[in-house]
Amino acid sequence: MNIHRNPLCGRNFEYYSEDPYISGKMAAAMVKGIQSQGVGTSIKHFVANNAETNRNALDTIVGERALREIYLEGFRIAVEDAQPWTVMSAYNLVNGVYASESRDLLTSVLRTDWGFEGIVMTDWLAGKSAVAQMNAGNDLIMPGGMARSRAIVEAVEAGELDVKQLDLNVSRILEIIQRIPRFRGEKPSNRPDLEAHARVARTAASEGMILLKNESALPFSSETGQIALFGRSSYEMIAGGTGSGHVHKAYTVNLANGLRNAGYSINEDLETLYLSYAEKAKGLLPTPTPLMVALGEKPIFPELAVNGALAEGLAAISDLAVITIGRNAGEGRDREPVEGDFLLDPVERNLIASVCTAFHAKGKKVVVVINAGGIIEMESWRRLPDAVLLAWQGGQECGNSVADLLSGKVNPSGKLACTIPAEYADVPSSSTFPGNGKITRGSLAHMAGNPAKSIYDDGIYVGYRYYETFKVESSYEFGFGLSYTTFEYSDVNLSSPTFGERMVVSVTVKNTGARAGREVVQLYLAAPTARIDKPVIELKGFAKTRLLQPGESQALMFELGPRSLASFHPAETSWIAEAGKYTVKIGASSKDIRRQVTFAVAKDLEVKTESVALAPAVPINEIKPFAGAASRGSSGGK
Repeated sequence: MNIHRNPLCGRNFEYYSEDPYISGKMAAAMVKGIQSQGVGTSIKHFVANNAETNRNALDTIVGERALREIYLEGFRIAVEDAQPWTVMSAYNLVNGVYASESRDLLTSVLRTDWGFEGIVMTDWLAGKSAVAQMNAGNDLIMPGGMARSRAIVEAVEAGELDVKQLDLNVSRILEIIQRIPRFRGEKPSNRPDLEAHARVARTAASEGMILLKNESALPFSSETGQIALFGRSSYEMIAGGTGSGHVHKAYTVNLANGLRNAGYSINEDLETLYLSYAEKAKGLLPTPTPLMVALGEKPIFPELAVNGALAEGLAAISDLAVITIGRNAGEGRDREPVEGDFLLDPVERNLIASVCTAFHAKGKKVVVVINAGGIIEMESWRRLPDAVLLAWQGGQECGNSVADLLSGKVNPSGKLACTIPAEYADVPSSSTFPGNGKITRGSLAHMAGNPAKSIYDDGIYVGYRYYETFKVESSYEFGFGLSYTTFEYSDVNLSSPTFGERMVVSVTVKNTGARAGREVVQLYLAAPTARIDKPVIELKGFAKTRLLQPGESQALMFELGPRSLASFHPAETSWIAEAGKYTVKIGASSKDIRRQVTFAVAKDLEVKTESVALAPAVPINEIKPFAGAASRGSSGGK
């Protein structure tokens, strides 16, 4: 549930968004679904684990407001909406104290402020002191060990750990055990409906893929003719990331087979060339260790170099070109703003340029598919192809899911839950990520334990809050995503012109195009800034329509409570909704606002007072609105 503070975090593929509201609501839905089956969940890593490098000793220095509004908020929503059975504390320190040893975090915030009822566990081998972890409210130390057990017993005997605290920790574990179906004598069937699960995986992947560009290239019919399929990842798609988030799959459908399954013809000579190249390239790579295999880490071989002559020859006999660009990452290391990672390498750039030149010369289209767990730089090449589909890492059915989108069997409806910057220097945390400590290279770099600090001087201005407030242009804004059809927004109404206990916002969405499709409607709020600075907009609601046929409409309802209007004021340690005019903005992205209405709050509302907790020892000079984006590496409106 951690935040996409920076696009280079190696574990972003596991996280939901740069926005805490999305993170909280999606996680709450996941928790409710899983726990409805009698299976407990663990939300993690609590809190501010937004980098992998040195995370076992990384001290996250973050202001109280940013901590409450950005990094804690998603966890709060998940806890209050869904009550997960467990929460896992993070490896890193927060303002000088290990998360797993912070009573402020695990008791004052999690239990007192939010009413968490389950157990708290440490991450594996996290922290330094088992006694401090017990006193903080960590009920379960993972994976345990005799040394920590002895330390706890000795602390109780010496009066350093109250046995009542230990009893409380134990009782919470026992309460969870009693909820488990097996404790009540139920036996698991071990007979899952794998075919049904595969259909869910296929649907989920296609629903989340995002069409970033389409100049009359998509969808293409099965009568398109022969497709020239370029890119190593077209034949070995990356289904998911590495590390603890790696999933062992029964199979992975690649794009070549996905297109065949959809009735398309693939150029077999080009396929043979790629498969032969892959076999030779793999033979030159080091043999992966058993640990690497367990964590899903495969040595990556370079992309096949495609020259102009090869591209021209294929353009003469093929009807369409599809290029897949692949990236992988995961637990243990962060990505880098270098060629072959965040940036395309020279071979990849030449591949896109050569294929686009050759196929466009013949009046034929080129589609780029991005098969990656995180975003990559696109500004330098996105204008070359006719269409770009961000397919993410689509699981075992990913090839079929991509084919469903390309063919139009499924209308694209995914929207970006993170901003794609025009260049890495535009990211507000680019100068401080991942921290100031020594970087140890390798697959377990986060375990090195090099002391380091990461100063969150971007404050609350993370992701679109920064780009929209400071008017920094991005390649693709937060919430963006194209469709094969069009939608009209109308009839935006408020339940009242002034805010009482809640505000209900309604909007009608109509499919005005020629294809059936779904639309993700987003509600942003602009709030008064007399008492405290705020981003120009913040997401406060989102909803996806049902599948609307051409001409069909659906009314959507959003509810705003007092917390939706409030900001955290550190001086009062309270969430306060400021008096004044609020603007509700309904749109298809953070920039594509279709309708807006206003309402008033008559007087300041003190929504909730929180525990005094987690303040940094030294105040942080956080970014202030309109201080000058250029000073932080803005692309200046490219």
